[in-house]
Amino acid sequence: MEDCCAIQIEPIKFDLGFSCPECGDKGRAMKIITLKSLLLPSALAKLEPSASYKMCNNKACSVVYFSDNQDVFETKDIKVEVYTKSEDEDCPVCYCFGWTKKRVVQELEETGRTTALEEITAHTKAGRCGCEVNNPEGSCCIGNLKHLLESIAKES
Repeated sequence: MEDCCAIQIEPIKFDLGFSCPECGDKGRAMKIITLKSLLLPSALAKLEPSASYKMCNNKACSVVYFSDNQDVFETKDIKVEVYTKSEDEDCPVCYCFGWTKKRVVQELEETGRTTALEEITAHTKAGRCGCEVNNPEGSCCIGNLKHLLESIAKES
């Protein structure tokens, strides 16, 4: 597995060739290994390995992955809750090291700070992350954690 949490020089490219058939979101290209790792068995049996897949980023849309063949996999087809589509406080922010929205907020309330970013960064530097197969986005969760911390700070 490559180091998905390493600093990326190139911006994420959006392929304008096909969009989410439900909401029209342009989506983000996905590696097939992410889908193979996270689809429930019944959904995995319908996966077309030669197709190109993207992730729908629209929070209001039930589609998580869609293909250039117009195939879709919805939140009900995924083994884990999808952070970018969930309001559940028990939803993981970090799929590799067990940080949930609730855990981050709880630590902030109890101690006035959170060690989540430091802990995840340390594990990542030690080569332990498996975001490519654990996170439905197929990429590092640190961005989602930073977004969560920013939204908590705005609410304070």
